[in-house]
Amino acid sequence: MREMKVEGKTIILDEDGFLMDQDTWNHGVARAIAKHLDIPNLDDEQIEIIDFLRDYYNKFKAFPILNYVCKHVGQPRECLNHEFVDPMKAWKIAGLPRLDGIHFVSFDGKNYRLEECC
Repeated sequence: MREMKVEGKTIILDEDGFLMDQDTWNHGVARAIAKHLDIPNLDDEQIEIIDFLRDYYNKFKAFPILNYVCKHVGQPRECLNHEFVDPMKAWKIAGLPRLDGIHFVSFDGKNYRLEECC
């Protein structure tokens, strides 16, 4: 586990970088997690994607279809890949929990596909 100080409070990430307490999340926490994942600054498009992921998860308790995210936020079709490279990084920055049996695979390091496993 990793502890980080953000805006005067302690946030805890598990060994894979998932936020342990979703109630501690805010945009400042998102920026700190992004830096931890080697994304130095979040721009407006990335924040829009992250906010959508949080809203979708809170409503459906699931990860949305990748192209649906981009279409819904009015960004190009591959927006998650373009903005975050790996969609799981966006999920972690959004402060959302690990989804058991879900992971992303890529054969070229640029395009990802959601797969269920285990």
